[in-house]
Amino acid sequence: MRIGFAKNDITPRVGVELCGFGPFRCRKSIEVRDRLWARAMAMELDGRRQMLVALDLVGTALAITERVREILHQQAGLTPDAVLICSSHTHSGPCTGPYIGWGEPDPPYVETLPSRIAAACLQALERLEEAELSHAQVPCEGIGCNREYDKDAQPLDVVLRDDWRPAKPELTDTTCHVLTARAGESFLGFVSYFGCHPVVCCEATRYIHGDYAGVATNLIEREHPGAVGLFLQGAQGDVNTCAVHKPETESLLALDVIAGRYANAVRRGIAAAKPFAVDRLASARRQVTFARKPWGVEKLRELLAEYEPKLHKLDATDAPHEARMAMVYVTALRRLLAKAAAGQPLADPTEVAGMRIGPVAILGSGFETFQAIKNDIVAAAKGPITLVCGLVNDSVGYAPDRTAAARGGYAADMVPFICASLPYANAHDDLTRELLALDAALA
Repeated sequence: MRIGFAKNDITPRVGVELCGFGPFRCRKSIEVRDRLWARAMAMELDGRRQMLVALDLVGTALAITERVREILHQQAGLTPDAVLICSSHTHSGPCTGPYIGWGEPDPPYVETLPSRIAAACLQALERLEEAELSHAQVPCEGIGCNREYDKDAQPLDVVLRDDWRPAKPELTDTTCHVLTARAGESFLGFVSYFGCHPVVCCEATRYIHGDYAGVATNLIEREHPGAVGLFLQGAQGDVNTCAVHKPETESLLALDVIAGRYANAVRRGIAAAKPFAVDRLASARRQVTFARKPWGVEKLRELLAEYEPKLHKLDATDAPHEARMAMVYVTALRRLLAKAAAGQPLADPTEVAGMRIGPVAILGSGFETFQAIKNDIVAAAKGPITLVCGLVNDSVGYAPDRTAAARGGYAADMVPFICASLPYANAHDDLTRELLALDAALA
C-alpha cells in the first residue's frame, strides 16, 4: 500500500462573514486566530487510488464537492466515487453550505475554494509512498454532552475541571478512533474521528479558527513536523461541547482547554495504534432522495402567510431575532413555492458515500447525525471498525433520531428550512437503511 498526505491553506481573508449561531447576525471576521486547512490523504493499492479529505469548514455545498471531483478527474484520473470530502462543521469559518441567514457566502472565496482543496489532493498523490497503517480506539471524555437529553448547563469552572463528565455520557462519544500512517521511521500523518458539535465559542466571537477540532489537530501537527492530520466529524447532531455559548473571553479560554483534551486523546491514540493489514480499497456513493413530510403547496402558502406579516407590520424592524428568523422561513418558503411553480420536485436528492480501507469502513452523509442513528448503524455494520461521519460531500441539516423527530422543534423542523428544504419524514430509519446498504456494498 502507498499513502501520501498534504494540506493547503484555505483561510479566507479577514472581513468575510462567519457561519453559524443564528439568523442574519452580520458576524464579520476581525482576525485570524488559527488558520484553516484542507488536508488530504491519498491511498493506492493494486492500482486503485482513492482520496480522503478533511476541511476546517462548516460544510460544503454539493456543488463544491462536484467541482473538486471534476478537477481531480481531469488532473489525476480519479473517479468521483474515489473522493470523500469531510467537514469539521466549525462555526468560526466562512459560510460554504446552503444555509439561509446563517452567514453570507463570500463569492470570491467560494469560487476559488474547490481549486484550493484540489491542490492539497494533487500534492498528496505526488507524495504517495509505501507505508503502513495502524489503528487505536482510545478513551476521549470530558468534551461533549447531549443537548437533547442532558440539558442542564453547568458553570465554566465546573466543566473545565479535568474530572468533569456529563450526566449521560452514554448519549455521547466516549472514545475516539485514530489511524496513523508510517513509512519506516517516518510519521506521515494521522486521522482522528470523534462525534461532537465542534463549537466552543459563542455568537459574539469573530475570530477565524477551526474550533476545538482544528486547534487540536494543529497542536498535534506541530509536535510531528511534516505530518498532516485529518479530523473526521462523527455523529454530532445532538452533542454539544461542554462549554458552548459562554461569553467571548471565557469561550476563547475554553477553546484551548477543550482542544487540549481532544489533543491528549489523539496523542494516546497515536501511541497505542497497532498495525493492521489492508487487503483492499473500495469506495461507493449513491444519490438518495430522503422522504419529507407531506407538505404540499397549500401548506407552504399557509406558512408563508404566517411568517410574512411578522416582517410587514408597520412597527417591524430588522433587529429582533423573531424578525430575522421569520426572514429565514420566508426566503425558504418562497424558494420552495417557486420550485413548485416551475414543476420541480420539492425534495432534492443528496449523497451518501463510503470508503473502505481494509477493515475500516467510513460511511458518510451530508447530515448532522444524531448519536442514536450512529449507534444503530455501528451495531449492524459488517466490518470491525465502522466510522459514521456527518457533513460528508454535502450539507443538508440534521438527521434527528425518532424521539427528537416526534417532538419537533429546532432540529426536526427549523433547520431543514435553513437549508431551503422540507422537514424530513423519518431520517433515522432512512439514513440507517441507506448507510447500511452502502456498508454492505463496500463489504
